[in-house]
Amino acid sequence: MRIRSFALTVASIVTTASAFAQSTGIPKPLRKPLDKVSAADYEAHVRYLADDKLQGRLPGTAGYQMAVEYVVEQYKKRGVLPAGENGTYLQTVRLRRAYTELGATLRLQAPQGPEQALTYGSDFTFYPNPAEASTTVAAPVVFVGFGISAPELGYDDYAGLDATGKIVVVAQERPKQFPDAVRLYNTDLLTIMQTAAKHGAVGVLLAATKATTQLVDLPKGAVSVLGPDGKVAVSRTYGGAQLRVLGSVSAATLHRLFHGSASDTARALAALRTGRPASVALQPRVLATQGSRYKDVESYNVVGKIQGGDPKLRDEYVVHTAHLDHIGVGAPIEGDSIYNGAHDNATGVASLLEIAGVYSRLKQKPRRSVLITMVTGEEMGLLGSAYFARNPTVPKSQIVANINTDMPTIIAPLLSVVALGAENSSLAAPVAEAAQAFNLTVEADPEPAQNRFIRSDQYSFVTQGIPALHIKYGNKTADGQNNLSQQVQQWRARYYHKPQDGMNGQFDFEAGRKYAQLNFLIGYQIADNVTRPTWNAGNFFGERFAK
Repeated sequence: MRIRSFALTVASIVTTASAFAQSTGIPKPLRKPLDKVSAADYEAHVRYLADDKLQGRLPGTAGYQMAVEYVVEQYKKRGVLPAGENGTYLQTVRLRRAYTELGATLRLQAPQGPEQALTYGSDFTFYPNPAEASTTVAAPVVFVGFGISAPELGYDDYAGLDATGKIVVVAQERPKQFPDAVRLYNTDLLTIMQTAAKHGAVGVLLAATKATTQLVDLPKGAVSVLGPDGKVAVSRTYGGAQLRVLGSVSAATLHRLFHGSASDTARALAALRTGRPASVALQPRVLATQGSRYKDVESYNVVGKIQGGDPKLRDEYVVHTAHLDHIGVGAPIEGDSIYNGAHDNATGVASLLEIAGVYSRLKQKPRRSVLITMVTGEEMGLLGSAYFARNPTVPKSQIVANINTDMPTIIAPLLSVVALGAENSSLAAPVAEAAQAFNLTVEADPEPAQNRFIRSDQYSFVTQGIPALHIKYGNKTADGQNNLSQQVQQWRARYYHKPQDGMNGQFDFEAGRKYAQLNFLIGYQIADNVTRPTWNAGNFFGERFAK
């Protein structure tokens, strides 16, 4: 990886990675701009964004608008150029919260025998339909195992099965035969819906396989993004007009659906658990009815630009993202009802503002341009980032990489890092070099079961074929116990998505300063390297999305 030097001689225009990793670690032209990153300024950003007056920064509220205005003011102070819509810093994101109306019904119509009416809440639930206020669907049913169609991996639940015009039933279990990243992608709800729609289905029912499993209900609704045409543009719970029903059913309902078929739940689930598809046409038809109501609000992504220094490469972009939203005001816990989101994600926003400050102090900018992008609706399902990644305010083909920052959890000194997603592409190299410059070790994810790679905004860029990563804390601790993930889990139990995530919690703002410096250096290297980042040969995500 190459780093721009600011010496006047032609021979010193570019330094090599070996020079970059000398004892001083950081190239001389970057040292003073990086040194001026301030833990006090970092804390001040967090304090403002996590103040009660912002009421938890829920999109569509006055508190979120205050956060937007604060970010715009900070961009202007740092000389960050507007890169939103119509010469502004803003990209409008129209959010629709959809609710399922009372009175939804699901009936099983067997070839013989009486119709069975199921009970909402215990036998089934429906997710609201953000595009159709009143829905009635009568259709045959097929069981499609995990709902995975990946012939290139030697596995296809849809092989030999006609799902056209039918409702598919998907077992809510995790396949064990795939690597983590492949499993996460294929069992993500959006992928399940897209796969069902590709095979002609008109609905999806997610089936519990254990009697103790609670059905997923959405009393607070499901949120989608509307495009300028008023149609659903982005959603985590809507697979398009073809898929008219999305819901969940209990294990008992799954047994009912299998009655009279060529298999039964015991045999089908046993086959799935050994890695063999167990798809089968089921005997009952189902009649589903549902009503949905809507509440629409406008929110904003906030997009600023640092203009690159190379006449040719300045039209390519490295995108830093952090989500600006949190979850607003909710149920009181210990007498507090404002979910301030200090760690989640005021610290991420503070990191990007300090990164912007470093760029403002550079005498010469990197070759490529850099977008500093605060996105909305992350807590609603990565909605703001998904909308931006699909509809960026710069040409999508010119975005070369995304570096996301979400809840770094700065509760201890930063001694090691996990680079979620970097292993998929050439982005692993700038991560390693930047980490070495700050005497940090790079570790494997200590919590793979948390599915963190697909749970934050970097995944929105991955699904658009753009290499992306997200820097999290590693496990290393100053006392040598190297058990930070255990401390983070304890912190999470106490603070995560609770009103307690405010300024009275645990912080290490010097670690926040270092975290911002590290993310700057990673992004700077990518922006200044003449070679565009690439997916690793044969990488699952590169093969799936970049082509």
